[in-house]
Amino acid sequence: MANPRFSALQTIQNRIPVPPITRKARPSEIFGENVFSKTVMKHYLSKEVYKKLLAAMEHGATIDREIADPVSSAIKAWALDKGATHFTHWFQPLTGMAAEKHDSFLEFADEEAIDKFSGDELAQQEPDASSFPNGGLRSTFEARGYTAWDCSSPVFIFETTYGKTLCIPTIFVSYTGESLDYKIPLLKSMAALDKAAVDVCNFFDKRIKRVVPTLGAEQEYFLMDEAYYNLRPDLILSGRTLMGASPARGQQLDDHYFGAIPERAFAFMNELEFEALKMGIPLKTRHNEVAPSQFECAPRFEEMNVAVDHGQILMDLIDRIARKHKLRALLHEKPFAGINGSGKHNNWSMGTDTGKNLLTPGSNPQENLMFLVFFSTVIKAVYEYADVLRASISSAGNDHRLGANEAPPAIVSVFIGSQLSKMLDEIVSPSRKRKKDQPSAYMKLGISKIPELFLDNTDRNRTSPFAFTGNKFEFRAVGSSANSARPMIVLNTAVAELLQEFKKKVDAKIKRGRKKEAAMLDVIREFLKTSKAIRFEGDGYSDEWVKEAEARGLANVKQTPHAMDAYLSEKAVNLFFNNGIFGKEELHARYEVFIENYLNKIKIEADLMADMGLTAAIPPAVNYQRTLLSNIEAAADAGLNKKVVAAQVKIVEKIGGYINDIVDLGEELAKAREKADKQADATAEAKAYAEDVFPYFEKIRSAIDSLEMLVPDELWSLPKYREMLFVK
Repeated sequence: MANPRFSALQTIQNRIPVPPITRKARPSEIFGENVFSKTVMKHYLSKEVYKKLLAAMEHGATIDREIADPVSSAIKAWALDKGATHFTHWFQPLTGMAAEKHDSFLEFADEEAIDKFSGDELAQQEPDASSFPNGGLRSTFEARGYTAWDCSSPVFIFETTYGKTLCIPTIFVSYTGESLDYKIPLLKSMAALDKAAVDVCNFFDKRIKRVVPTLGAEQEYFLMDEAYYNLRPDLILSGRTLMGASPARGQQLDDHYFGAIPERAFAFMNELEFEALKMGIPLKTRHNEVAPSQFECAPRFEEMNVAVDHGQILMDLIDRIARKHKLRALLHEKPFAGINGSGKHNNWSMGTDTGKNLLTPGSNPQENLMFLVFFSTVIKAVYEYADVLRASISSAGNDHRLGANEAPPAIVSVFIGSQLSKMLDEIVSPSRKRKKDQPSAYMKLGISKIPELFLDNTDRNRTSPFAFTGNKFEFRAVGSSANSARPMIVLNTAVAELLQEFKKKVDAKIKRGRKKEAAMLDVIREFLKTSKAIRFEGDGYSDEWVKEAEARGLANVKQTPHAMDAYLSEKAVNLFFNNGIFGKEELHARYEVFIENYLNKIKIEADLMADMGLTAAIPPAVNYQRTLLSNIEAAADAGLNKKVVAAQVKIVEKIGGYINDIVDLGEELAKAREKADKQADATAEAKAYAEDVFPYFEKIRSAIDSLEMLVPDELWSLPKYREMLFVK
C-alpha cells in the first residue's frame, strides 16, 4: 500500500496555480461594487428617504418605520440588478464567526411568482436564540431571538462561484432583551467612547460633536496544500498540529519575511484582494510573514463597526478562496509549534467629525495639549483595566501564541518609545533646563511647564502587546481567529471610563479656581504618574521582564480559565454596567460562553491526542521495530558479533520506550480528564483541564515527535513539518 504522504506529495507536485482573475477595471473602479453605498443609495432612493437614512447611519438617528419599505424596495431592486437571488440577516453570534440564514426573494401572489422583500424583512427576523452560545440566557424551550438591521454598517452582496446573496448586517438579541452577539456591545462601547471623548474635546473645540473609534485589523494566516491538510486529523478538527517534529530549517534564516510571494499564494492573494475590494474592504497590504508559509493582509483604517464587519467577511473570504485554489488557510493562532503564531493586530485610534486624529500631535499648543490629554488617558485606561484587556484576548489558541516567536507576552504593558517616555517623565517631574544634546525632532508645545514633545523618533517593539506607533495604538496581542469586537469593546469602554474621570477631575479643579490649562496638566501628571508601571520599552520575551513585571505589580496570566476571572471582578462588572455595555447577567453569560468554548477545544484536542498517538504514531513505529528485530534475529542466526547490530538494538529499545510513554501517558491523561470532569462547575473544570490535563499534551507530543525522528521516512504517514511548511 502506497504511503498516503508520498501520494499527497505527488499530487502537490502536479498542482498549477488557478488561472488569474481578469481585471477589467482599476482597483478604484471595482472598490465597493457589491456594497449598497451612499453613491448607490442616491441612485435608488428619493432625496427625502436618502437624507433620513443617512442621518440614521451617521448620527444614530432613529429610523422612521415609514422609510423601511422604500429602502427595502430600493435594496431589492439593486440586489436583483446585481444578480442576487436570496437575502439574509448577517450577524455575529458568540461563536466568533458570522451567521446567516438565506431566504429567497421568490414569493407568490395569486399563484403568480414575484420577487418580494419588505420593510419588515429588512428590519427584523427571528432566528433560534437557544441554538447559539448564550451562557444560559436562553433555554431550549425559550428559543425566540431577534436580528435587527444595523444601518450603521453597509448592506452588501456576498458573491461566490455559485450565486449571490444580499447580506444585511444586523444585531442579535434575545426575546427578553439581552444581547447575544458582538455587535450590540460594540455599538454601545463606541457610543460611550463618543460621548466621553466629545465632552473632553469640548475643552478645546466646541465644534466637535462626534468622536469615532477607528480600527485597522491586520490579518495573519498560514496556507498549506489541501492534500497534506486532509491527512492531518489534528488540523481538520482543532486547527493546529498536536504533533510534529521541528524541521532542520524553520524560520531561522529570516528569508521568508517580505520575500517573493510564491506563485500559488500570489494567485490566491490576487483573487482575495479582488473579492475583498468588491465588498468594500480597503485592503492595502499583502506580504510574506516571518514563518514559512505564513502571510498577512492589512486594510486601511475604517470606522470600527464597519472594520469589525469587514474583518469577519475577510476571514470567510480567506477560507473560501483558499479552498478554490486547492489550499487550506489556517487561521489558528499557533498551527505549528516552534515558529511564529498568527495575530490580528488591532490598530486603534479616535477621530473627530472635524477631521482630527486625537492621537496625532498638532501644529499649535492647544492641539498638542489635547494630544497629551488623550494619550495619557489611554495609557491610564490600559493600566487600570489590564486584566480585563488580557481576558478579552484569551482563548485556547492564543494561549499557545502569547509569549512565543515574536508574539507579545501575556503580561500587558504599553510601549511608547524611549524618547517619548522620557518626555512623559519630564512632564511628571520637569527639569529646569533642556539638555544640550536633546534631539532636534522635539516638537514645541508652547505651554508653560511642559517640555518639548518628541514625535515619532523611536523604534517599534514587536514584543509589546500594546504599542504606540505614531498616530495609533497597536494591540498586537489579539489572536488571528478572534472577532476584533471582543477586545475593542473592552478598550473603548475603558478609555471612555477614564475620559469621564479626567473630565470630572478637571471640572472639580476649575470649580476650585484652577485655570483650565493648569487643571488639565495636573490631571495629565496624575495619570502619567499612576500608570508609570504599565510602560515598558524593553524585551518582552526576557526572563528579566517577567521578574520586573512582577515587582511592578503587573499580572502574568498565561491560561485562559484564569485570565477570564477578570471578567467577573467587581471592577469589570462596574465598568461595563456603569457605561451601559452589559448587564450583570449578560456579562456572566459571556464568561460562561468563553469558558465553555475553551473547555470544548481542550477536550477535542485531548481526544485527538489520544487517538492519533495510538493510531498514527505507534503503528509505523511498531512496523519499523519489527524490521529491526528481524535484522537482529537474522544476525544472530548468522553467528555475527552482537556489536554489528548494537545500534539497531538501541533503536528498538528507544522505540519501545517511546511507545510505552505514549501508552502510559495516555492512560494518565485519561485519569486526569476523569478527575477534571468531576469538578463542580465549568470554571473549576476548565482550570483543572488547564492545570492538570493540558500538561500531558506536551509530554505525549514529545514521545511522538521522538518516534517521528527515528522511524524511516517511507513508513511515517503523517505529513511532516518540512513538507507542510515548505512544499508549495
